[in-house]
Amino acid sequence: MQSGKSHLRSPGDILQCLRIAGLRPTRQRVALARLLFGGDFRHITAEGLHGEAAGHGTHVSLATVYNTLHQFTAAGLLQEVVVDAGRSYFDTNVADHHHFFYEDSGRLEDISGQAVTISALPAPPDGAQIARIDVVIRLRGRPSEA
Repeated sequence: MQSGKSHLRSPGDILQCLRIAGLRPTRQRVALARLLFGGDFRHITAEGLHGEAAGHGTHVSLATVYNTLHQFTAAGLLQEVVVDAGRSYFDTNVADHHHFFYEDSGRLEDISGQAVTISALPAPPDGAQIARIDVVIRLRGRPSEA
């Protein structure tokens, strides 16, 4: 399993990263980026980030949180992990990796990209190419606290 800290530790790092990604560092983007990237790698829903922002005194609409998360994902700062049709997590670890998803608790846990081997893939339709492979292994039962 992968763990680690985000590389965006300081406010200056966050501002520079947003600018390099082509995103204007608005007050809302900077505040949300600090929450997302200021510590360890994490998986968070838009609703969870919205609540966390409110708890830190950042007043931002849920729509703005969704828009910002999707902008960060499009810029390569986040990875979206879709676990159900209406449920996505946003992952601050954008390195090659996969996930365990605990259905009972909703917990998402990283799996090293090297820990999953895929022996064959179907040919993509004409005109398309495989951009990335995401593996989500669904589990039932209690997650270990290791």
